[in-house]
Amino acid sequence: MTTTDMSMGKITFYEEKNFQGRSYECMSDCSDMTSYLNRCHSCRVESGCFMVYDRPNYMGSQYFMRRGEYADHMSTMGMSGGIKSCRMIPMHRGQFRMKIYERENFGGQSHELMDDCDNIMDRYRMNDCQSCNVMDGHWLMYEQPQYRGKQMYMRPGEYRSFRDMGMSGMRFMSMKRIMDMC
Repeated sequence: MTTTDMSMGKITFYEEKNFQGRSYECMSDCSDMTSYLNRCHSCRVESGCFMVYDRPNYMGSQYFMRRGEYADHMSTMGMSGGIKSCRMIPMHRGQFRMKIYERENFGGQSHELMDDCDNIMDRYRMNDCQSCNVMDGHWLMYEQPQYRGKQMYMRPGEYRSFRDMGMSGMRFMSMKRIMDMC
């Protein structure tokens, strides 16, 4: 039996670095923060986990945020324009399962994961992952081994083509479960 808890999560965004300027408190998804703030250059995660995006409607570069303070981290995350949208990640309790595929449309070599994988090349001899099916849990995929580089949030569902999702040219080389230790 698996459960997902939507009631946990609170993040506060600030227009300026170091928690200065106007602020906006958020406890759920927000597809376009520009109606609340002119810009966002710092934030504080009080509880839960969030994925933040540098474009509205959950598009563009993504960055995972867990409980903590992010006073001046937007430019180091590659978000020089600031945060434009955010998605709360529900806490999942239960098993984690994801099947990764070497090619688009679930083609080529495939492997089922139930735990973190720090390097698909070392573990499975796969040099690329272009589609996946997330059966259980919420996952982060990284473009480089050892959970480094650009990130992509994957919730339960079928992802036939990362290229069609705006991730053209990106390769995903490591995957990590989003545990309720946020």
